[in-house]
Amino acid sequence: MGLRRFLDRLEPHFKKGGKFERLYPLFEAGDTFFYRPAYITRTTAHVRDAMDLKRIMIIVVFAAIPAMLAGMWNVGFQANSAYQANRELLFKFLEGWRGAFLQSTVGFDPASIWANLVHGAVYFLPILLTSVIVGIFWEVFFACVRKHDISEGIFVTMVLFPLILPPNIPLWQVALGISFGVVLGKEVFGGTGFNFLNPALTGRAFLFFAYPSRISGDAVWTAVDGVSGATPLALAQEGTEFGMSWMQAFLGVMPGSTGETSTVAVLLGGALMILTGVVSLRIIVGILLGAAATSLLFNFIGPAGNVLFAMPWYWHFVLGGFAFGTIFMATDPVSAAMTNRGKWIYGALIGVMVILIRVVNPAFPEGMMLAILFGNLCAPLIDHFVVSANIKRRMARHV
Repeated sequence: MGLRRFLDRLEPHFKKGGKFERLYPLFEAGDTFFYRPAYITRTTAHVRDAMDLKRIMIIVVFAAIPAMLAGMWNVGFQANSAYQANRELLFKFLEGWRGAFLQSTVGFDPASIWANLVHGAVYFLPILLTSVIVGIFWEVFFACVRKHDISEGIFVTMVLFPLILPPNIPLWQVALGISFGVVLGKEVFGGTGFNFLNPALTGRAFLFFAYPSRISGDAVWTAVDGVSGATPLALAQEGTEFGMSWMQAFLGVMPGSTGETSTVAVLLGGALMILTGVVSLRIIVGILLGAAATSLLFNFIGPAGNVLFAMPWYWHFVLGGFAFGTIFMATDPVSAAMTNRGKWIYGALIGVMVILIRVVNPAFPEGMMLAILFGNLCAPLIDHFVVSANIKRRMARHV
């Protein structure tokens, strides 16, 4: 009760006419973090549901934890394996703060789960912290300027954005990317609920085109300077084999963005969101069907000897950001299609586009990011035609 009385004494200073009136959204966010809101609905008709925006966002954050842990382990495993193969690189790494810390704590044994996890954490956690600090700054800034509540949607963007970045990306680029995604991908349109593009993917797309050398290529996926680790898709683009089994790819033992490598970890988080109704199963199934059908078509018409044309559909599902994009990005309820039939079309469109980009366009071996952003742009149009068709059918039945 002491905290409640303390907050009640502070509240008048943040209300209209108070000394800190402009900072009321910040006070309201802190107050509702510890206690439920004091205001209630008083109209005669309203929805009673425990699943509000705050709980939805918390579930998404919890669902991302398996991918986060698996990604940190994989980053550490890739780095420790590289240092085990080249001791000269390890001696150079020991000169920095990361190397000194790891040497004095867990070491560099790629067979140790703990050593791999901690090694990945010293790269991922600074990226996550930068994303959180900068993202909160922009959310609080726009909330204070517009005098509205702080939206919990920012927490999902701040957590998902670091998971789709390379492990050794410079922190200033992380700050720039999250700023672009939050400000120009969300806030300029009015904030959470008004953006038509996924903010996290918008920030990554900006970095991809502004600084391609730090977010693409073979040298950015292993957190070791001077070591190239081509992703399986890049190897396929060059016409060579993947260099691993399907099960290794499914488990996530391969170079790639921190949170995108482990399909099994992504599916664990996806199961939680599906069971709680946070994401639409129609979109997920639509993507899988669209991707599988397009892949089978390319298998049938593709030239002999072309690895990408001949790649089986089940390989596409475990490579690159396909699984993570399908579960966490394409299902964003704000930027995705809203109607039930529109969700099927929206998902199928993304599935077709990602395979089309991967196989046909040699400049973009990944494809999932651009496919989802293209789907975001088409979502309002898809819903418009679905609603118009429903209206016409109902009018025809009553003529």
